[in-house]
Amino acid sequence: MKRRNFLAASAVLTLLAGTPAHAAKKQPAKKEKVAAKPTKNSSAKSGTSKPESPSSQAVDSEEMPQAEAPRNAISLPDEPLAQWRSYDIRTTIALKTPGKARVWLPLVQYRDTPWERSLGHHWQGNFETAGIYRDPVADMEVFYADWPDGIADPKLEIVSQISTQDRHFDITRRNAIAERGEILRRCLQSTELMPTDGIVRRTAERAVGRIKDPLAQGKAIYDWVVENTTYDPQMKNIGHAHIGRLLESGNLSGRSAEISLLFVALCRAIGLPARPAFGLRMDSSRLFSSLGANGDLNSAQHCRAELYSPGYGWIPVNPSDVRKAIQSEKLSSFDPKLTVLKKLLFGFWEMNWVSFNAAQDIALRGSSGNALPFLITPVIETPEGRFDDPSAGRFSYSVTAQRV
Repeated sequence: MKRRNFLAASAVLTLLAGTPAHAAKKQPAKKEKVAAKPTKNSSAKSGTSKPESPSSQAVDSEEMPQAEAPRNAISLPDEPLAQWRSYDIRTTIALKTPGKARVWLPLVQYRDTPWERSLGHHWQGNFETAGIYRDPVADMEVFYADWPDGIADPKLEIVSQISTQDRHFDITRRNAIAERGEILRRCLQSTELMPTDGIVRRTAERAVGRIKDPLAQGKAIYDWVVENTTYDPQMKNIGHAHIGRLLESGNLSGRSAEISLLFVALCRAIGLPARPAFGLRMDSSRLFSSLGANGDLNSAQHCRAELYSPGYGWIPVNPSDVRKAIQSEKLSSFDPKLTVLKKLLFGFWEMNWVSFNAAQDIALRGSSGNALPFLITPVIETPEGRFDDPSAGRFSYSVTAQRV
């Protein structure tokens, strides 16, 4: 039985004495039209860029009508259709003070996957130079723009075109291509915020107990994180909590980055390759309203995670959204929706979200400052220093997403 069939059956059995799940009608899949992606040269004032990739293809899919369904975890269809959704993500940045400055902005993951594709970028503004550089070590793309002295109102706008579809992990399929050794080694390393020794290792060992199978160990750590953390939407400086000190405090509360980085650190501590996935919510959710975002996405940054298991490859996990649903939807520990959601989000990403990168301890190209723990929002650098918080009044930042 496929894992998603098992989850759907579990939901039905759980709810025999409660509210019945709503069935979703299946629709025949339509053929996709595939065309090569356009690539243009960028210019100083405006530009378009999409790095060439032999495996990259742009997909122009016809939209298939979707039946309206209640937004809860139980109403997901048994066999979700493979349906690509395309978006334009528009980001605008305006500096509040004139003078020499540089901005860095993380871009959508450039490697095409079965659940996410980058179709290109174009930009405009009054900058002197702008472009995109690729960091092969961090496996990420970054947009940059420079303003010289004398520009009265520094500003830019960049539009990224992407397509996504939901990502599923099927436990019955054990034939994934093995990941490269250097990537797996990188996903076992400790970082500035994620030590893998001391209390982190001891906590991971307690979480897995005598379990030896890597996939089962990852599931045990996921369950431990879900049971022992609390989602705190008021926490500032998303993801800046040191995981070792967080465990020592006994107060395991935070936002998506803290919860996901805790999962990643615990996995790495016992030899399971894992990595965070920093990105942006950009559409409504079919699971719960609180797990989606629309309109102004300035604070819609969201971190998920991946676990590697031999034979299965990279497995998507999302422990922070379980905790967010508990906090936002007021779910009790006995709510059948919560039971299904916890099972579902080990092995499922609802792609109303787009990933930027999994990079940590990042050295920005051309920066004179120290390495960053990660890059998920714009960073501005002037002769006075580096700034990444619009609330400080140095710059304004707006990001929106529109389905096309």
